[in-house]
Amino acid sequence: MKIGILTEGDNLNSFVAEDFGRAPYFLIVDSDTFDYEVVENEFKDAAEGAGMLVADAISELGVDVIIVGGIGSHGYDRLTKAGITVSFDEEGVAEEAVKRVLRRLERMKKLR
Repeated sequence: MKIGILTEGDNLNSFVAEDFGRAPYFLIVDSDTFDYEVVENEFKDAAEGAGMLVADAISELGVDVIIVGGIGSHGYDRLTKAGITVSFDEEGVAEEAVKRVLRRLERMKKLR
């Protein structure tokens, strides 16, 4: 599974970004190996609509899940319409956030 996580820095020891559209980076993490790709957020300084622009860009990267601190309704709607699960109100270090979300998803799968 490919997980996108919005971060303040360019590695898994970075903190989860509080603002989806203004996050400096997003990491695309392989949930099996924790290998990741760094993508700089070219829209973080957009005058308006940064969240929607980031949502569209991330949707094209083939991620299954997004992890972020906070996200507006427009970005959230675009991601969910693209079939991407959004986990928001996340905090702490990126690697730990990914592990928490993976555990949560696994528990949800067992309940089905």
